[in-house]
Amino acid sequence: MRHSNHAYLLGTAQAADIAPITALLQANSPSQGGSLTGEFSRDKVTSMADGASPVIVARRVADGPVVGVLFSATTASAQAPVVRAMLVAYAGGKRAYVYGPVCIADSERGQGLLALLYAAMRAQHGGAEAVLFIRRDNIGSLRAHERLGMREVAAFDFDDADFAVYSDVIVAQ
Repeated sequence: MRHSNHAYLLGTAQAADIAPITALLQANSPSQGGSLTGEFSRDKVTSMADGASPVIVARRVADGPVVGVLFSATTASAQAPVVRAMLVAYAGGKRAYVYGPVCIADSERGQGLLALLYAAMRAQHGGAEAVLFIRRDNIGSLRAHERLGMREVAAFDFDDADFAVYSDVIVAQ
């Protein structure tokens, strides 16, 4: 899959994208002052992008740097403890998938890229329900996902942090 918008080229991640995806995630990790949950080594990113579920990447130009990424996973394959905690709080419907993490470069925020990544992921999953978690202190992400039509459906605590569970089931139906 590859399609373009006025400003972005979106496609499914390829093996050559692992290094730029890792760099984007690491630049937005907690150790760098970012709001992602957890750190992302190259091995972790490689495992997350194992080809079992779509990973959507965005660039401004072909062969340019990855400026946005959205991962997905089946609920059955979820291994990260924080994701399992989310699924205990709310597992979603029969065809639901785990949405995220999503990461957009600082330079691209507020320009509609999240909506493009989300639309591309929905197409990949045939409109199935997306289930995701967002730390309650990540106000920007909470608001951005609400603008997409997603709504809070549950909450949970993990590692001394409060999380909201969001679903797009209202959008998907």
